[in-house]
Amino acid sequence: MTTLMMILGIVVFAVGLLVSIAWHELGHLSTAKLFGIRVPQYMVGFGRTIWSRKKGETEYGIKAIPLGGYIRMIGMFPPGKDGKIESRSTSPLRSMVEDARSAAFEELQPGDETRLFYTRKPWKRVIVMFAGPFMNLILAIGLFLTVLMGFGITQQTNVVSSVSPCVIKASANRDTCKASDAESPAHAAGLKPKDKIVSFDGVPTGKWNTLSDEIRKSAGKTVPIVVERDGKRKTLTATIVTNQVVKKDSSGRVVDGYVPAGFLGFTAATGVVHQDFGDSVTWMTDRVGDAVDNIVALPGKIPALWDAAFDHAPRKPDSPMGVVGAARVGGEIFTMNIPATQQLAMALMLVAGFNLSLFLFNMLPLLPLDGGHIAGALWESLRRNVARVFRRPDPGPFDVAKLMPVAYVVAGVFVCFTLLVLVADVVNPVKIS
Repeated sequence: MTTLMMILGIVVFAVGLLVSIAWHELGHLSTAKLFGIRVPQYMVGFGRTIWSRKKGETEYGIKAIPLGGYIRMIGMFPPGKDGKIESRSTSPLRSMVEDARSAAFEELQPGDETRLFYTRKPWKRVIVMFAGPFMNLILAIGLFLTVLMGFGITQQTNVVSSVSPCVIKASANRDTCKASDAESPAHAAGLKPKDKIVSFDGVPTGKWNTLSDEIRKSAGKTVPIVVERDGKRKTLTATIVTNQVVKKDSSGRVVDGYVPAGFLGFTAATGVVHQDFGDSVTWMTDRVGDAVDNIVALPGKIPALWDAAFDHAPRKPDSPMGVVGAARVGGEIFTMNIPATQQLAMALMLVAGFNLSLFLFNMLPLLPLDGGHIAGALWESLRRNVARVFRRPDPGPFDVAKLMPVAYVVAGVFVCFTLLVLVADVVNPVKIS
């Protein structure tokens, strides 16, 4: 049964991956057609074509390796001085440029002269290239909102799970009291498991972060605590002490380190909590910030990833993870001993996170990513406007093909990194349980 559920989770993620890729390319396709650019192909996957059908002027199909997708647009690069491609050269870098330009014109047909990608105004090209990542962002937001507001997420609540009899530092790494330990304020006040803390020092505490923040800033104060117990409300009084507690960031999440703060002395119960729209937006904003930080920190994580792949070092929870690793996590989700609704919610979160990463990654201003083409179009617009202001001749379209040597280097780095992540995902995968 466990194996079957693991396979089911992998299939769910694979379907989500294919939908995400197809959705991304649909953004490029729809906007390209909107602006009259001819698109001969729309493909999901790479490698051998396993199914295709031509509708109108576009061939739609699925390829054997579901690790990406593409649309083929006519005239991605402007012609060279000879009207099509540069004369052949013995320079490897020049050959890359010429090959890229040649490929952009290989399917040119009569009447396509007015339907080339490079002939569209820069703002239209920006829209076409941005539409793909934007579709991933829209899908991520939709899935996040579905989970946060529809299914809810597991988090700490204002319900008491257990009460600590004494005051113990967070760094002490023990949960048993010593004779020298002072009695905890919660124990002295008579707080009990299953109590629901309704308010703290007059502040309504419907959310855990509100309650936690109020406790932390109340060191040295004697405060009233209203709890709901057995359907009735009861007011307790506690004198909050200063203790060493775990550090939290601005969004209320626990981070490395400890700080001195107010301490009551109880463990909050966890439960599935539905978020309202405002909380959901805040949560998603935090996740975008985390994703950006992870991309910036990516180069610094490569040594640890190498050690995990080849030296049997422990795989860190925040280690970069590829499609294989994510599929494995998807399978593991469906083997967890949690309600089926939460299994589905976690799987949707995984697909949503994948789409958010696709959006941010593709927006990097590097060829061959979408962001590289966007940067080229913006640069062309800038220099044409500058020429217009200073009454200079129009410099013409920016030749993105000249950046293809850089694109090949970037692609090579991405391929090497992808292979490293693949090895780590196979021999030393990230686990969630």
